[in-house]
Parts: sequence; C-alpha cells; structure tokens
Amino acid sequence: MRKFLLSFVVLILKPDAMKTKTILLILSSVFCLLSSVAAQIISGGAFHSLALCSDSTARAWGRNDYGELGNGTNTGSNVPVQVSALSGIIAIAAGSDHSLALKNDGTLWAWGLNMNGQLGNGTNTNSNVPVQVSVLSGIIAIVGGGAHSLALKNDGTVWAWGYNNYGQLGTGTNTDSNIPVQVSALSGVTSIEGGGFHSFALKNDGTVWAWGWNFYGQLGNGTTTASNVPVQVSALSGITAIVGGHWHSLALKNDGTVRAWGYNFYGELGNGTNTSSNVPVQVSALSGITAIAGGAYHSLALKNDGTVQAWGANGNGELGNGINTDSNIPVQVSAVSGITAIAGGEYHSLSLKNDGTIWACGYNNYGQVGNGTNTSSNVPVQVTTLCQILTGMEEENIISTINISPNPATNEIRITNKELRIESVEIFDVLGQKYNSAFDILNSELTIDVSSLSAGIYFIKVRTEKEERVAKFVKQ
Repeated sequence: MRKFLLSFVVLILKPDAMKTKTILLILSSVFCLLSSVAAQIISGGAFHSLALCSDSTARAWGRNDYGELGNGTNTGSNVPVQVSALSGIIAIAAGSDHSLALKNDGTLWAWGLNMNGQLGNGTNTNSNVPVQVSVLSGIIAIVGGGAHSLALKNDGTVWAWGYNNYGQLGTGTNTDSNIPVQVSALSGVTSIEGGGFHSFALKNDGTVWAWGWNFYGQLGNGTTTASNVPVQVSALSGITAIVGGHWHSLALKNDGTVRAWGYNFYGELGNGTNTSSNVPVQVSALSGITAIAGGAYHSLALKNDGTVQAWGANGNGELGNGINTDSNIPVQVSAVSGITAIAGGEYHSLSLKNDGTIWACGYNNYGQVGNGTNTSSNVPVQVTTLCQILTGMEEENIISTINISPNPATNEIRITNKELRIESVEIFDVLGQKYNSAFDILNSELTIDVSSLSAGIYFIKVRTEKEERVAKFVKQ
C-alpha cells in the first residue's frame, strides 16, 4: 500500500520580546474564533513541495505524475515552477498527491490526484491545473490529508471531502465525497489538521477533537477504535496549534511544550520510546517551542531562538542532522538558524528563513528538495531559483492581548485594549500592504469602518504607550 502523507505548517508568534524578523502572517491567540488559524507559506506533500510567493502566486516542485505541481504538465521538476493561472493566494497546502490554494476572496482551488474526490470539484478526474473547489466560500484555512482535504470557514465550521473509508471526513458515514461536506457537530473551530487517514480540529476553548482511522491511537482518545464523527482527544488543554503525521498527531501547548500520540515505531512521538500511545505524551526535553510540523513518520519543532528540532524516522535524512539514524528524542537540525516556519513532507522537511530563503533535507528522488538535483541530503540545502518568499515586517515586543469584535466582521470592527492606551492603529493585508494611515488615539477603545475592504484576512498593528501589538481579523 502506498504511504500517504500529510503536511501542514503552523506559524505561531514568538513569545519572547527578542527583536526578530517574522512573517507578517501572525497568529493572535486571544480571538474568540481565529485564535490559531495561520496562513501556510510552505508545505510538503508525499513527494512534492509548495511555497507561497510575495506576489501572491505559488511555486511547486517535485513529483508531478498526477499534476500535483499544477503547471499544466505531468512532468516532475527538481526546481520550483509556477502554479498556473492563480493569483491572490494567501495560503497553500499539500496533500499526499494533491495541492490546495486559498485565495484572498475566500475561494479554494485544488489540483493533482483526484481518484477519491480530494479536489472537491464534483468529479474524480485528475487535474494538472487548478480547479475551483465546489460550493465553498468564506474559507480561512485549508489542509491536505492523505487523500482527503479539509477547510475551515469563517463561521467556525469544518468541511471535508475526498477519501472516507475510515471516517476521516467526519460526517457519520464512510462514503467518499467529491464535494465538500460538513463535519458533524463541530463549531467554534480555530484550526484544522489532516493525517494520513485521520483529521482533527482545535476549538476556541483549547480542546482538540479528532476523527478517522485509529488503529495506532492517532485519535488520542484512549482507544484504538475508528470514529466517523469527532471525538475529544484526552487530557489536552491550553493547546495553540495542532499538526498531523501519517499515523501520529502533535499538539503545541501555550507553555511552549509539545504533546504527541499515535504510531511510534520510528520514535515520532519523541518521548524516548518506540511504543505507540493512544493518549497524548510529552515530547522529551522540548521547551520554548513556537511552531510544530509533521512528516509521515517524523516530527519537527521550531524554537523561539530560530533553530529547529526533529525526531522520528531518518532513513532518508529527513531529520537534517547529518546522519541517517532514527531518533526517538528531538535532535537539532544542522546549520539552520533564523527559521520562521517549518513543514514536513513524507520523507523530507522544509524550513523558511527570515531572509526569505527555503531550506530542505531528506528524500529527493523526485526533486522535492528543490535544489536542482535528485540526490537526497541529510543536511538542509537551499531550494534554488525560487520566487521572493514573504518575509513580512520587523516586529518587536508583540503581545497578543488585543480584543477585536465582531470577528469575522462585515462593516466595522471594535478594537479594545483595556490594559494600555492606544496611540496608533494600522491595517495590513497578508502581503503587508497598508490600507490606512495611523490614527492618533487617546483611549483604550476604537471603532473602525472596514466596509470598503475586500473579503479576506487582515492584520491590525496597534501601538500603545509601551509596545506594539498585532492581531488578526477576517473581513466577510
């Protein structure tokens, strides 16, 4: 049976006050709806990779047998090529052999393998160019699973389509769907994730819910029984991010530590054992973590000092530590620093630096490392001939304690910061374009008219008398 992959990058603002260049796509942990939605800049599929460029187009590289590069051909490439006829992209995601892109108008597009309907366009026909996912709008986050896809709407509901043999669509059935269907009994969701044959969601109360295949305990509810409706992951609270591997799952806590559960043959749970677990266990010796990512059988974590830790399978060098030996505890990825985002492919890993360059390591038979060769590497190498990647603006001392309501918004938003007086406010889109001049404010609450903004994701930069704070809102 072919191994499927899932990969989704989650970006979280560094919690310390250290001055650092970070991507503008910032996660605000206090929102009632969007507390852990993040825009994906890099993503890894089974044997291909994706990147979002600063001009809101996308690049892809690696295997292309099913059209997963989206450039109108089925010819693979070991250097990035442009995805055809798509602009205004604000997020990308890779499934095993298909790809997804979210546009700034809230529409969703997909390309690649479609045998199980994972492109969501009402057919089961592969496409080597992007096709629009049917009957979906108002999308704020996307995920590619093994052979299924997930989307989060701005009303906090989750929609899924594609392969459903194990209930990974969460609809109470095990029937595939080539159009989006709503996941049962889920609301208030702030983040979504897809595994090989399972899915899960983070709610605004910090709880995690999972559904699908559970043979190795990847649903984390203390059983190994599959479920075609969401079940709550045991003993988790204060979660700010979730990611999935092939048969394992990961969660980041608000204290900078990481929990993992599911399959552990290669040590992908990182707890010093190779024993699978159907409840979350703590990853060993990790603290100060700001982002996590899952490969097929390995895991990644980004620290607040810009370095990366990895653990699990390493037969192809996907841990990037200069050897090919598996590790059941985290090891540091070699020679990378200033990292702002991470992603896991099936047997490869990706890192985005604060200078806009992307570095990759691991299996490269199909060119998914993107350095112009097909030679695997157990240390990170730079992806070549790549477009300018988002590097955002320089931020300092950002603390996410701003309240924005309503969120999503239609006509106006109200900004409240009861702790400190607001001195200025600026609104930016996800590419860093400023939409208004700074206001001079002398109180702790402000109402702003946003009726003229196009639908999409925006960021508000608030300067107080002591510091800058950044928050996020969705314009419907």
